[in-house]
Amino acid sequence: MLRQRTLKSLTRAVGLGVHGGHRVELTLKPAPADSGIVFTRTDLPEPVRIPVSVHTVCDTRMATTISPDGRPEGPKVQTIEHLLSAIAGLGLDNVAIDISGEEVPILDGSAASFVYLLQSAGIVLQDAPKRFLRVRRPVEVREGEGAALKWARLEPFHGYRLSFEIDFNHPALDATAQRVSFDFGPGGYKRDIARARTFGFSRDVDAMRARGLGLGGSMDNVIVVDDSRVLNADGLRYDDEFAKHKILDAIGDMMVLGRPLLASYTAFKGGHALNNRLLRQLLADRDAYDEVSFDDEAEAPAGFAEAVPAW
Repeated sequence: MLRQRTLKSLTRAVGLGVHGGHRVELTLKPAPADSGIVFTRTDLPEPVRIPVSVHTVCDTRMATTISPDGRPEGPKVQTIEHLLSAIAGLGLDNVAIDISGEEVPILDGSAASFVYLLQSAGIVLQDAPKRFLRVRRPVEVREGEGAALKWARLEPFHGYRLSFEIDFNHPALDATAQRVSFDFGPGGYKRDIARARTFGFSRDVDAMRARGLGLGGSMDNVIVVDDSRVLNADGLRYDDEFAKHKILDAIGDMMVLGRPLLASYTAFKGGHALNNRLLRQLLADRDAYDEVSFDDEAEAPAGFAEAVPAW
């Protein structure tokens, strides 16, 4: 049987939220089988549990944000996508997350620090079958026309692969690969995807901060680009880091399903909002997906039965 995974022990991190700039403590803990990924806001007078699901997503501007029952006015946890990407990259199914504020700390702007934290806690198999959501027929969402067109698509695939194409019409970004594909089967998430950092444009900084956003951002956790070049002294971690970060985000956004996908994901100029629309459209068509587990690990897609993926 291909089994579920959780953490062996708890682990903690402290950092700043990239938008609010507030200090936040994060505690990642083992969780029972079939409990999924659940955040608990421990800083409130009464702790509030917020399960990760498509329907608890309440905001997708700049980041993915969840609240109980998806109510925008409720207690929130913002910027969850990098942590969820790391959880998906390590094949974890059940994690309890205590958080002392409303925004997951940005750490170094990628998923690599979260991968390190999760692996340092250890990963154990649980006595319950790993449950996948398998896409049975194509689902697509589109937005805009002409140069403003964006789209995202899920198609049947015995495994999990993602392809993303960016198009910013910017010298620094155009000098890197515009399209990246990643297949979970051969592994390599931690090597090939996890270290890709979020990025932003220097021209947008003042406007964002005037809106109370980006207050915790710096060149320690964001790739900053001016009108022609990358400003970070250490340059890029990957030649195609911009497109790879979009893959990293998409992996996290897809993980709000609460279970791993068996599908091929493809997107052009998409983002958090389009990703959530895509998942809601998938779930709205009961014939477009089913749930599956594997009593025989040999029947699972290649690579999915690794007990603990290694660096």
